[in-house]
Amino acid sequence: MTSVGSGYDLSVSTYSPDGKIFQVDYANKAVENSGTCIAIKTKDGVVVGVEKLIPSKMLCHGSNRRIHAVDLHIGVGISGFLADARQLVLRARAEAKSYKQIYGQPIPVKVLSQRVAALCHVYTLYGSVRAFGCSIIISGIDQEGPQLYQVEPSGSCIGYFGASMGKGKQAAKNELEKIKFNEMTTHEAIKEIAKIIYSVHDEVKDKDFQLELGWISTTETKGQFNMVPKDLQSDAESYAKNALEEANM
Repeated sequence: MTSVGSGYDLSVSTYSPDGKIFQVDYANKAVENSGTCIAIKTKDGVVVGVEKLIPSKMLCHGSNRRIHAVDLHIGVGISGFLADARQLVLRARAEAKSYKQIYGQPIPVKVLSQRVAALCHVYTLYGSVRAFGCSIIISGIDQEGPQLYQVEPSGSCIGYFGASMGKGKQAAKNELEKIKFNEMTTHEAIKEIAKIIYSVHDEVKDKDFQLELGWISTTETKGQFNMVPKDLQSDAESYAKNALEEANM
């Protein structure tokens, strides 16, 4: 990348001769160096899971979170620079609040995703700024049912049945492609996401991690985004570890 982009990667507003914006590519690289984030849209909701890498043993359990609620019916998962992602989360909350004040109803997931994506895109247009070094998965339930969108540093906003980003993106994608999303429930998706994250985590190269899980369901959470209860998460982690041991045997 350095040889091809030499001189063209000094500004986010400069294209290389082959039509690339290298600062956006570098932002994507920052996402790829982060912990894996996976989301699955099921027939009754959406589940988001994050492999939160632990940089220090002194870190308090539950801090440095990578899953956040934006509105009662929307939540996000994060990969990449946490400081950058925090700004997108704050902007998403402001957009959700503004939409409700103006229109008197909760913001649709697609509208919120497009507004956040527009902000990311703006930061690829001017030489005085840099692209956000993070990607976020926006999940929720609105009048059209469960929704799942991924927003990338380039400003692209794409809807998915299953999405992955971070270190284990490709390996997780291969596993997601085997799933029949329309037949899966949120309880099954919690176990599936835990299994995938444990399988893509490299215990030799990667740091220790904590599994974070968030979900929203029409039946289990009554259409509100919450963190997965501890008992369900413990069951999912036990299931994932057993599946990993069986695979290794």
